[in-house]
Amino acid sequence: MCGIVGVVSNAPVNQLIYDALLLLQHRGQDAAGIVTQQERKFFMHKAKGMVKDVFRTRNMRALPGNCGLGQVRYPTAGNAFSEEEAQPFYVNAPFGIVLVHNGNLTNAQALKTELFTTDHRHINTESDSEVLLNVLAHELDNATRGNTLQVQDVFNAVKAVHRRVRGSYAVIALIAGHGVLAFRDPYGIRPLCIGRSKDTVMLASESVVLEGTSHVLERDVAPGEAVFINLQGEMTAQQCADKPTLNPCIFEYVYLARPDSVMDGISVYQARLNLGATLAKRVVSTVPPSDIDVVIPIPESSRPSATQLAQLLGLPYREGFVKNRYVGRTFIMPGQGVRKKSVRQKLNVIASEFKGRNVLLVDDSIVRGTTSREIVQMARDAGARKVYMASAAPPVRYPNVYGIDMPTATELVAHNRTVEEVRDIIGCDALIYQDVEAMKTAIGSLQPKLNGFDASCFDGIYCTGDIFADDILRMNASRVVGDENAEDTSRLALPNHSEE
Repeated sequence: MCGIVGVVSNAPVNQLIYDALLLLQHRGQDAAGIVTQQERKFFMHKAKGMVKDVFRTRNMRALPGNCGLGQVRYPTAGNAFSEEEAQPFYVNAPFGIVLVHNGNLTNAQALKTELFTTDHRHINTESDSEVLLNVLAHELDNATRGNTLQVQDVFNAVKAVHRRVRGSYAVIALIAGHGVLAFRDPYGIRPLCIGRSKDTVMLASESVVLEGTSHVLERDVAPGEAVFINLQGEMTAQQCADKPTLNPCIFEYVYLARPDSVMDGISVYQARLNLGATLAKRVVSTVPPSDIDVVIPIPESSRPSATQLAQLLGLPYREGFVKNRYVGRTFIMPGQGVRKKSVRQKLNVIASEFKGRNVLLVDDSIVRGTTSREIVQMARDAGARKVYMASAAPPVRYPNVYGIDMPTATELVAHNRTVEEVRDIIGCDALIYQDVEAMKTAIGSLQPKLNGFDASCFDGIYCTGDIFADDILRMNASRVVGDENAEDTSRLALPNHSEE
């Protein structure tokens, strides 16, 4: 999960891209970068850290030009601690290309070998985004053969990229002197949308970026589609995949995206309301509503689900936790130790809402269990009689390989455990999970054009159809985790999805 933006305008774009990255900050806190183009020359600044810390006045002044790209990074592949991994990435031939990427390539190592042995291209980092850039550059070179670049050459190159690359990818690339190219993987796993203002065309990961910068959402980039915007702002689009299907990542709606975004025609806020309605039915079947005194959300993403659940069950809704907005999202912090320490820095209880009450805590999801265990203990310390926990998402039982930081099975508290075993680890009096099919129905009912979802972290079915247990172990071989999270290869079992 990263946030990307691309802009073509008739005015300087450095401030506009900076503002867009601020609106995407929730999608990545590790690093940020901007590149602009003026007179065929690229100007770039990128570094580790959050947007407001990476860019100073002197940096912004050094980013002239009327088109450019930006990215906020949340590492799921490569070295999370290396500044070299920050995007955008640049390659000088053909033409000069810079690229930003949201997603995760599942065949990155094989591609890296191909690039070295067959394409004679050098990869200097461990980032799959640099691999993707070089695949695109190689195919653009093949498509043009030294001739002047034509728009159809760009589309032919993207077709070849689709044939070679596996996994999830939303991409925006700037080709020096020509324009901006955007494309999305054939399954539409990672989001990308297009908006316009009077003077500007903008591409971004979430619609909130367009609205927050006075652009009007025009549409989403379709799965497998490529969009090319020349330097005059004229847009051409072409479907470049053989059999595209729309299977967006369902975790975007559960947690990742901002609630005020619309993705692939689905309001994220409404999706979370629907999850709360279906979760209410699960709560009733587990804990009598008469035994619950108050419903309390765990900020921020769970609020819509919690409010809907409380309303349907006729229970009081209260804010029992105050969030320190200057502490990053614990889900995307590397390392269990850092996550655990940051929970109490991030949240503080309003003790009067807990003392002497049976409370139902509602969270958007439970991934590693570290945060949930700390929060349950905080509720008990504040005087709660009983602490029930409800998750608007089903148990996260399987690794995600498409760009969410839950790649090793043993990091997942629900992997190979029953609900009762998870409840015991978290320490709550009752644990209620969303049902997988109910989740898909609750969100899918909002967009009949969907072919399905990538819900692999919940159901173990990988929508690309080419991921199996051995592939996950191979992809995680170079991942740095603590001893407590070392992959137990004997326990990693996926459902049989050979027919998917």
